[in-house]
Formats: sequence, structure tokens, C-alpha cells
Amino acid sequence: MAESTLWWLATGGAIAVELLTGTFYLLMLAIGFAMAALSAHLGYGLITQMVVAAVVGGGAVVGWHLRQMKRRVQEPPAQANANVNLDIGETVQIDAWNADGTADVQYRGARWTAIHRSGITPSTGAHRVAELIGNRLLVDKA
Repeated sequence: MAESTLWWLATGGAIAVELLTGTFYLLMLAIGFAMAALSAHLGYGLITQMVVAAVVGGGAVVGWHLRQMKRRVQEPPAQANANVNLDIGETVQIDAWNADGTADVQYRGARWTAIHRSGITPSTGAHRVAELIGNRLLVDKA
């Protein structure tokens, strides 16, 4: 069997496994295998074919990974992520602040302790829940 046929079989196998697993990285490796098959058709030796497969396939994997990292939006930590804590973004009414920088608020049928960000002068009125720190609500002025 010709070397190019083996590379084409490896390409098809990588694509088939990718379809079963759903990882896009195997398609990048399949590109490397296909380039190695083309280099076999051009008459290059086995070592050159393997180097082509490794460089092209590995380069495609690294390139795709870097592209995905750039596109990935940095999500906030879990305590400040609205997709994790449904309280983030909700509004609470603060009538008075205590001397220690906390406030007691009625929220979801229970008493909660609200705190403000450091460096911010606390004020009364409507506030938005920005983060949950333990069992305390970190609030920003709405």
C-alpha cells in the first residue's frame, strides 16, 4: 500500500473520530495528515512526510487554540457571575447604613446583610446586587 494511501486513511480516521467526539482539534490534525499525503504524492520521503504532518497539524492545533483563547470572553468569578448566582443584578432598598458599614435589607423574604465597596460613601436608596461574599450582598448604587 502506498504511503499516501496510509496518510489519507489517517486523515479519514481523524475526521471520523472528530465527528464522534465533537472536538475541533482532530480536524486540525487531519489537515496535517492531508498535507503529509500530498507530500507523499510529490515524492518526498517518509521522514519529510512525518515532519510535514507534525508541523502543519501541530501548528494548526496551536493556532486554533490561540484563536479560541482570544475570542473567549473572560467571565467574572462565580460569586460575581449572574449565570451562577441569580441574585446578581437584583435591586434592594437600603433605608439606613450601620456604623460598621453594613446595612440590614429585606430581600427574597429574609433579612440579609448588605455591604458597599471600599472607598465608596454609603448612601440610602435603591442598590443593585453586584456580588455575593459569603452570606453578604455587595451592593452598588442603582
